[in-house]
Amino acid sequence: MSLDLVRIADRLFVNGGESSMQFSQLHYLPLSPLFFAILIGIFFIVLALIQFGILRYAYMRLGVSSRAALILLFASLLGSYFNIPVWHLPAEPVLSGGEIDFFGMRYTVPMAVQWPGTIIAVNIGGAVIPSFMSVYLLARNRLWIQGSVAIAAVAVVCHWLAHPVPGIGIAVPIFAPAAVTAIVSVLLSYADAAPLAYISGSLGTLIGADLLNLDKINGLGAPVASIGGAGTFDGIFITGILAVLFASVSGLVGRSVSAPRA
Repeated sequence: MSLDLVRIADRLFVNGGESSMQFSQLHYLPLSPLFFAILIGIFFIVLALIQFGILRYAYMRLGVSSRAALILLFASLLGSYFNIPVWHLPAEPVLSGGEIDFFGMRYTVPMAVQWPGTIIAVNIGGAVIPSFMSVYLLARNRLWIQGSVAIAAVAVVCHWLAHPVPGIGIAVPIFAPAAVTAIVSVLLSYADAAPLAYISGSLGTLIGADLLNLDKINGLGAPVASIGGAGTFDGIFITGILAVLFASVSGLVGRSVSAPRA
C-alpha cells in the first residue's frame, strides 16, 4: 500500500501549481450544496435544542457532554469535505464534475483533470471521526458483544441495500442505515439503544456499504470513491441524530417511570 500511496503522490504532486489544483480536487462536498445546507440546518436545530437544555440530558446518556457532541457534529460536517487517499485502481476513463441523483439525494462528482484513475479515499467526517467515536462508546459502555452483533446486523442489511453508482462509488438510501439501526438497537438493548445506534449505524454502514463493496468500484468511472463520503455520509450523519433522539426518548421514559407517584 505504501508504494501505491507514493504513486498517487507522484501523479498528484507534479508540475507545481497544476499539481496543487489536482490535489485539491480530492476534497469536495459529498452532497450538492442544497442537500448539504439541509444537514447544516439540522445541525443548527440540534444546537438550539441543546442551548435550551432539551437535548443536554440526551447527550449525557449517549456518553458525551453537550459541548463535545456539538464539536463532534460540527467536525463531521466540516470533515466531510476532506478525503485521505489510500489506494488507486488501474487507470480508466472517469466522470468529471456534475451531480448524480440517487434515491432522492443529489451527490457531487468532483472535477477530474489528468486524473490517475479511481482513487480510493477515506472521508474524515464520514469515516474517521465516527469510527473513533464508535470505539470510544464501545469501550465506555462495555458493549463489545451487543455492539458486535448490532454492527454485523446493520452491515448485512446495508450491504444488501448498497448500489454501485457510476461516478460516485457505492451509495445507500439515506434513511436506510437509520431505520435498520433503530430496529436493531431497540431489540438488542432499549437501555443502551442510543450508543448502540451510533456505533452500529456508523461502523455497520461503513463496513457493509463501503468496505464490503470495494470490489465493485472498478469500472464505475468515479474519480474518487470515498469511504464514508458521497453515498454514505448523509446516512451516517442522520444516524448520529437518531442516536440523540433515542437517548432523549429513553431518558424521558426512564425519568417518568422512576418519578414518585402521588
